[in-house]
Amino acid sequence: MTELIWEGKYKDGKKATPIRIALPFQTIETINESKQQRQKSMDFLAAEPNTQYGKEWRNRLIWGDKKYVLPSLLPEFAGKVNLIYIDPPFNVGSNFSFTATIADNPDTDEDETTQFVKQPNIIEQKAYRDTWGKGLDSYMQWFYETALLLKELLAEDGSIYVHLDWHVGHYAKTILDEVFGYENFRNEIVWVYPNKMSGAVNSKNFVRMHDSIFLYSKSEKNIFNVLKVERDVPVKQSKRVKVDGKNMRARNEDGEINYEMSYDVKVKDVWEIPYIASTDKQRVGYNTQKPEALLERVIKASSKDGDLILDSFCGSGTTAAVAEKNNRRWITCDLGRFAIHTARKRFLGIDNVQPFIVQNLGKYERQQWMNAEFENPEDRLKQERTYKHFINELYHAKPLDGYTWLHGAKAGRMVHVGSVEAPVTVEDIKASIKEFWKLVGKEKSAQVNGIDFLGWDFAFDVNETAKQFAAENKVNVSFKKIPREVLEKKAVEQGDIKFYELASLKIKSKAEKKKVSITLENFIIPPDDIPQDVQGKITHWSQWVDYWAIDWNYRDDTFHNEWQSYRTKQNSKIELSANNIYEKAGKYTVLVKVIDILGNDTTKAIHITV
Repeated sequence: MTELIWEGKYKDGKKATPIRIALPFQTIETINESKQQRQKSMDFLAAEPNTQYGKEWRNRLIWGDKKYVLPSLLPEFAGKVNLIYIDPPFNVGSNFSFTATIADNPDTDEDETTQFVKQPNIIEQKAYRDTWGKGLDSYMQWFYETALLLKELLAEDGSIYVHLDWHVGHYAKTILDEVFGYENFRNEIVWVYPNKMSGAVNSKNFVRMHDSIFLYSKSEKNIFNVLKVERDVPVKQSKRVKVDGKNMRARNEDGEINYEMSYDVKVKDVWEIPYIASTDKQRVGYNTQKPEALLERVIKASSKDGDLILDSFCGSGTTAAVAEKNNRRWITCDLGRFAIHTARKRFLGIDNVQPFIVQNLGKYERQQWMNAEFENPEDRLKQERTYKHFINELYHAKPLDGYTWLHGAKAGRMVHVGSVEAPVTVEDIKASIKEFWKLVGKEKSAQVNGIDFLGWDFAFDVNETAKQFAAENKVNVSFKKIPREVLEKKAVEQGDIKFYELASLKIKSKAEKKKVSITLENFIIPPDDIPQDVQGKITHWSQWVDYWAIDWNYRDDTFHNEWQSYRTKQNSKIELSANNIYEKAGKYTVLVKVIDILGNDTTKAIHITV
């Protein structure tokens, strides 16, 4: 067989293979689950602590890098995915930038709605470099490794559709032939979009107005449903009948051919489906968004009710949205935080959407990083110390040893570094403040009454409970997120690591008998990630809020999204108050999650009695 070779395909005489570290998924949100389903899940988990959701399926929206997500899906889903559709980046100019919208100020008469382009963060830039960093060679290695993992996930009767264009389609097909087998190539589908042209009309080539979609199967057992579309003009055709196993024209008693009108025709391999217009209701703000009609044809042709669909390039969530509308199960993932947020809102807009969960690799990815990055994995104390020194250095702080809760100093302030495995809690903060007062006058680095807390995650109540305790003890505290970029060597080497302060959320709660009202009163986020010229356009705090949701009865499990309000292209207004009537009197923890216009989330807990 002819083989395509590129730089990086072979290492030490053997083909380079993808990372195969299977990490557990961490469920961070459950959406649209009824109270009865939630209680059933909790009862099952109490009996079977290592099992998720009992026998009830949950569709999955996963935030993470597919080089870790796909291997982590293998233990549960190898050979079980019935259909895969991927629309990978196929243009060297593609990146992770997106258009963010700033809503109108609700207190003014003028329409002050505006937009700005959010540039990719370090993690997204790293993914782009991994794909295109060495030009076509690195793209092909990345695509090859992705195809290998997808093949393992595909069921024996499964199919994969790979959507590309003229930039790399011919190279990618050669790789797909190698991975899936030339004999399993089924079609090259040409998607023609007559309402969109790429390339200048006056250039030295024909106008480009199509993409290619390569269809491969895992084996000869692939599901394929013949689809028909309505003819533009009905035609008269001879009727066909089977005679001795042969397909023959039907004739009457006089030997004349019988005719009938044909109103539809089998779908061929050239699909003329319009591109999504900028004014189309489907539009959710993603430049690469594909029309639902395109995915509906793919899904109906190569799957049946209840089948499992995978799209590892979620983007705006079109594949999963169409799968949901056609009674298929789905898994979709993306590295972009904004993509996950966009898809979540899109799914919520589907009538009677089935319960779904939002997952990431969270602390498990960090644990894997820590064991790989730092020596002495068998000596946890030494490894922890090395890790805390590393974080201090990235924060441009001086590492300190000899203390339990304080691990560094910067500009006269002390620094606490949170664990990779657990959020920084109020108890951690209290213990750090107590230790601070014990070393005042003894530790030269402690020049002012201040502590910076650096954490991967923070407990829901730190911004109020911990700050109040700190103020009572005359210590100024700040809470800063350790960014996920820390996990990437390239970002660390370039010194591009920024620690952002937590957003501050002010909420008013009111209880009357069994009715509780929750109102957002203020939301303050650090403006570091917003262009200077855009910051001045935000004149009301609510313009930062793109979405918020409430878990009315949080029980230290997963955030259950029981109520939400969010902005859409069709309706940019957002509700700032919500009500709930409890069935039983008692004490409850209400968890409020706010997501800003960049896709970052802030969560706050409120304790109430009804």
